Amino acid sequence: MSDPYETTEAHLDRLLGRALNSFDLPDALVERLAAALAHSSSLYTTHHSPSAGVWRETHRHTYLLCDGETVSLWELVYRLSSEGDARHEVFASREELSLAGARLFGEAAAVPAPSLGPDGPEEPGWGADADGVEEELALLSALFAAPGPGERHRAYTGEESADHARRVLRRAENADRPGPETAALLRSAYAHQITQAFGGRHCLADGRDAGFSLYEHAFVLLDGSELSLWEVEHTATPDGRHMCEVYATEAAARGAMELRTRVR
Repeated sequence: MSDPYETTEAHLDRLLGRALNSFDLPDALVERLAAALAHSSSLYTTHHSPSAGVWRETHRHTYLLCDGETVSLWELVYRLSSEGDARHEVFASREELSLAGARLFGEAAAVPAPSLGPDGPEEPGWGADADGVEEELALLSALFAAPGPGERHRAYTGEESADHARRVLRRAENADRPGPETAALLRSAYAHQITQAFGGRHCLADGRDAGFSLYEHAFVLLDGSELSLWEVEHTATPDGRHMCEVYATEAAARGAMELRTRVR
């Protein structure tokens, strides 16, 4: 889980320390990252299919350097079996990330579509060129001020969106989770996006360290409307196990996080 109070140096050390292939990164790139002033992490793609034995996520870690440039690392987190521990690999570009997916899962090595900015697509590589600087800096600005709902950039995927919504609601353990009416609406979802919201935290619960993360699952319905589920993942449970709660609004999700951090 991400920690909003973690320093950029500690974040980079943790990322490289858990990656099985960190030694493959160019030395010059690692040296540049060591001088980073700030960082931002976001969930890029996710594919969870227990029936097919597939569990993988990709995360984008963006760093602001002292010369004003930005650099992104791409992290692949996956399990090769339902019982195995998660493995981490890190890459300097989306092309390398895509090739790793082909190597591990036998899929076509198609590079994810680049994000479009006002002047055109962002070029892949160590960092952003002139066309991609605004997007990279916008990611890092979330370190200091969370954007409002109208400012969030949407990049939807159309992969099994209705089934994704069903799984999110099914794993929710809170009694006040969205009910049958919301579930019925989401059966018509044909696209979705998962975004990690800023505001996660660590706290002490019953003398143990507990972590919180907040995710927005945004869906597009057949009538063109949008609907979001807000998922809180935390370990503030009596036995320290991982728990998921789902709410219909961001305010309700953040309120639940605040409540649990106060309960000892």
